[in-house]
Amino acid sequence: MQLRGCGTALVTPFHQDGSLDEQALKNLVAWQIESGIDFLVPCGTTGETPTLSHDEWLRVIDITVETAAGRVPIVAGATSNSTSDAVAKAKEATERPGVDTILTASPYYNKPTQEGQYQHFKAIAEAVSKPVILYNVPGRTSANLEPITVARLTEVPNIAGVKEASGNLTQIAEICNAARPDFSVLSGDDAMTLPVISLGGVGVISVASNEIPREMAEMTRAALANDWATARQIFRKFLPLMQANFIESSPMPVKAVLAMMGRIEETYRLPMVPVRRDTRSKLQKIASAAPVAGNAAMEKGAPPAIRRIMPAGMGLIPLCQRPGKSRRPCRAC
Repeated sequence: MQLRGCGTALVTPFHQDGSLDEQALKNLVAWQIESGIDFLVPCGTTGETPTLSHDEWLRVIDITVETAAGRVPIVAGATSNSTSDAVAKAKEATERPGVDTILTASPYYNKPTQEGQYQHFKAIAEAVSKPVILYNVPGRTSANLEPITVARLTEVPNIAGVKEASGNLTQIAEICNAARPDFSVLSGDDAMTLPVISLGGVGVISVASNEIPREMAEMTRAALANDWATARQIFRKFLPLMQANFIESSPMPVKAVLAMMGRIEETYRLPMVPVRRDTRSKLQKIASAAPVAGNAAMEKGAPPAIRRIMPAGMGLIPLCQRPGKSRRPCRAC
């Protein structure tokens, strides 16, 4: 199976008390699939995975698998900066029924050499039977996975692709040129999706598709079908939202927007915190202007009080201003 298209790096919804919001996660997964997303990625960076306990990590994966019910592939995040821990997590994740692929990032904080990264990923891949997707995100790990190392890793049979978030198009071009035909090069940055596909990539693991799954999937499919006019039209429409998701550290902005949409409660685990007031104002403005498909239906299903205060466009639910409820979608004010 070659991963292709648009996959969502799912946020992890929490209740105000910090516990997992399992129903919100189920609803989010169902909406993603109904909107035409190609695959789902629970427990990546966007899912605040470093703050999840071991049992919560498995529970998020299980809920995603159960809700998806075989309709789309599931790519489970399994990362550690200890190779032995990463191997153990990858083994455990691949044993969960319904998990199709593992996504694992370069070791963070350690700053390994290229040989160290090669041996790290090779050990993970050789310990499991399911496909492994490498994740290169040097902005978070401080360790770039260079094209020559990726080329070596493509010789490991079950290393099936790379999520490339280096932002370096020359590097991505080199990887695309060196990769075997069935190796998936996936953009790790929404705004780089079209350039990566133009170089030979086959899709994106997206943050923005948490908010606009249908539109991101349609943009990616159009580019893969060489319908660049349609792909560029969608891209230009939603580029401000893609960029706004990184005004502050992800997933803070995307969770704020999802809360405005009424899909989750805006709750984080430290060290993630609510976005600044000026950022919230920018997000509200950008997201409200985004012509998101399906929001008429969302507004129709909302209580009358909510429909009256929803602005045109995205159908955002303003956050409640009452003391103690400032991060909840307002359903009464």
